[in-house]
Amino acid sequence: MDQSEPRNVAEGSGGSERGSVSSTAARHLEVLVYLVNNSVIQISVESLSTLTAGELSRTVREALQLPDEAQDIFALWLISPFLELQLKPKHLPYKLCRQWPDLLYRFTKCPVDDIVHDEPSLQFRKNVFFPKGKELQIEDEGILRLLYEEAKFNILQGRYPYDMEDCLRLGALTCRIELGPFDQDQHNLAFIREKVDLFLPAHLCKKHGGFLAALRTRGAKQHSYEEGLLESFRQLVDDAACEEAEALKLHYRAYLEKCHLLQYYGSAMFTGEIDKPAQSFLHRNGRKLVTIAISLDGVSLMDSKEKCVLLALCFHELSWEYTSSEDEDTADILWLEFDGEEGGAIVNKLLKIYSKQAELMSGMIDYCIDFNAAFEMPPVPDAVAAKPPRPKGKRGKLKRQNSVVCNRIQQLSTIDYVEEGKEIKRVKPKRAASFFTRQLSQGPTSTYSAVEVTETLEQG
Repeated sequence: MDQSEPRNVAEGSGGSERGSVSSTAARHLEVLVYLVNNSVIQISVESLSTLTAGELSRTVREALQLPDEAQDIFALWLISPFLELQLKPKHLPYKLCRQWPDLLYRFTKCPVDDIVHDEPSLQFRKNVFFPKGKELQIEDEGILRLLYEEAKFNILQGRYPYDMEDCLRLGALTCRIELGPFDQDQHNLAFIREKVDLFLPAHLCKKHGGFLAALRTRGAKQHSYEEGLLESFRQLVDDAACEEAEALKLHYRAYLEKCHLLQYYGSAMFTGEIDKPAQSFLHRNGRKLVTIAISLDGVSLMDSKEKCVLLALCFHELSWEYTSSEDEDTADILWLEFDGEEGGAIVNKLLKIYSKQAELMSGMIDYCIDFNAAFEMPPVPDAVAAKPPRPKGKRGKLKRQNSVVCNRIQQLSTIDYVEEGKEIKRVKPKRAASFFTRQLSQGPTSTYSAVEVTETLEQG
């Protein structure tokens, strides 16, 4: 990308192009920074090659009239359908854009034609390393609005899997925010049906319709998701003394608080594949496309097609390792080790994630653990004290059957922990051994002992 002849930086989503750099003169460049809601911030710069992400991000915050606290909450990203990278303040967007083909070649399985034509767009998004616990303390409406817009985008796109009943609650909040207070004369079923894709994830709506919906029993009428959304919207009643600006802030927080229940909220997203479990003796396993979400809370694995969680682990629940492949055409591997059961016995399970982004994911896990350790000192456990009993009369919510947010271990092809051909038996709560040197539990409170990765494991 020559500075005298700048080229467009396009996201390429849905066939449309987003130009992040344009010019009317050799020394006058217009940089376009996109928000998640497709709004564009146009910034004039004189020296693109030396402009840092931190400087550009500050200019965006000024254009949006955001307070100084937004500096820690948002960051600049380079986004394309194939790769998403959060930039550090010292990064040079111009330089990274020029290196984009090399980054795609190294970290994706893009065909050559896509590598040649794909170019990223600059986006202003939430900083992965801003703890979600601090979000609800924010008072600025502009910041809350941006966080809400990004969370809504991820919910509607299925990047944050959620059950329909939860999406109805979120959709009702979106109705209130976007449409104002409920008006029974205007907000009827026909109105909601015309705009339902603005409030609910399209893939969930499709699953609830079609041929199977036509076969429902006539005796007990089933409420459609549109009716459920309308009823949830109707039940949202504001305090009469609350001004609209304050009411909106309350609804932004309610939306974010609901999304905070998801471990993968605010995650960085990566792509990969896992082995499918064998279906029969005659069928080969094949592989499943997955999305790996890594946040300050842990690692989540989602089925990219079905939009559901396959595995969600906090950092203290896993060990991991990254192994590289010498063959350029073969993906690297991110290994995850976690506790499980097989035939009623407690075992350690190994999950193999094939991805050219395995190195990025391993580094992300490292950074998240270091970040958490620096800002949240864990309490020293009492080795003698027993686990406190659950208070009588209080029971946790029963997990919904087939909930999209619950682990689906049965859909994972895992390897039981073995050493020299023998099963390793262990006693809770201590893990007898781990293949991996990289563990959250390496610190002073560790109950894990490390074992070197064997050559057989590395070769898969």
